[in-house]
Amino acid sequence: MDDRAKRVDFQESSAMSRLARSWVYGGFLSGILMLVLLPEIARNWSSALLAVFLQLPIYMLHQYEEHDNDRFRRFVNRTIGGGREVLSPQAVFVINVPGVWGVIAASFLLASNVALGYGLIAVYLTLVNAVVHLVAAEATRSYNPGLGTAAFLFLPTGLFGVRALQRTGEVGWKDHLFGLLIAVGIHVAIVVYVQMRKRRANQREAEAA
Repeated sequence: MDDRAKRVDFQESSAMSRLARSWVYGGFLSGILMLVLLPEIARNWSSALLAVFLQLPIYMLHQYEEHDNDRFRRFVNRTIGGGREVLSPQAVFVINVPGVWGVIAASFLLASNVALGYGLIAVYLTLVNAVVHLVAAEATRSYNPGLGTAAFLFLPTGLFGVRALQRTGEVGWKDHLFGLLIAVGIHVAIVVYVQMRKRRANQREAEAA
């Protein structure tokens, strides 16, 4: 590889590294902008579609509380990893951008173009995350990053979404179950990933001892 190619690779990796570490600030500002423009953008939407789309900017505001100054990653690495890195900046980026923004966007598009019940994926993603934050706070009797917006934004927004979709008469218990299973599955996958990283870190330490 020549020097020019090396410089390009370095620049690209540096750009991706900066994006992986700073995505939350762009998301926060985008969330505010979405909420400002939403009355015009959603003028002809049904309340059900509005409720599904609303999960995205609300989630972006939540992510700012959760990830500003890398606080959630440091919290997980301290409390679960015991000071070892079980959650990397790149993993946080993948979980929150394609894993949250992408899933909510897909949920909205499917609800708009295929069947309204798919919108429950976005709604339950918000509600399940709220429950996780609240249960963790109750179990530890302490604050966890994202708890405030989970309680005061996620719960009302998610419940509004459930009610708006249910009132259309177009969703049934299977839609609720499907949306809930997808949301729970995403959260379980994150827990499994972190535990696998922790186990590997423990094994490396044992081998080095």
